[in-house]
Amino acid sequence: MKDLTKIRAAISVFVVLLVLSGITAFPLRTEMDFLIVHKNSFPDALARWIETVYDAVHKTPDVVLYGTDWLAFAHIIIALFFVPVYIDPVRYKANLIVAMTACGAVFLLAFICGPIRGIPFFHQLIDCSFGLIGFFPLYFVFKKISQLERSKYKMN
Repeated sequence: MKDLTKIRAAISVFVVLLVLSGITAFPLRTEMDFLIVHKNSFPDALARWIETVYDAVHKTPDVVLYGTDWLAFAHIIIALFFVPVYIDPVRYKANLIVAMTACGAVFLLAFICGPIRGIPFFHQLIDCSFGLIGFFPLYFVFKKISQLERSKYKMN
């Protein structure tokens, strides 16, 4: 049961962080307004990037920003795929394989689409950090589930 508690704790933290990272896409203009006011707190290169993004976001029509609302919604929906893992980790272990693969795919998206869209390399690395950081709790849970499977097998 100790492993099950660890699995559920890690999944819960992962889900909360996934949802939080997604819902930050809703108030995009408000976030950029905050960053532009505080841009001098950042290194020059990052301050220039904040200005670039601020200008772009404020020139973007609401109909296009609606896409970021769907991005936020997608994060919430993706988080729901971890509910079955929370309830029955062994049965839904495959969800973790898909999720860990998605974490790796973040690198492909960042390093292929980033240069095409003119995204600075340091920002591509920030994007990649989500995949890298997200992978580790998922892998931890995957290993714990494997231990549960082995112990269950030994009991039968």
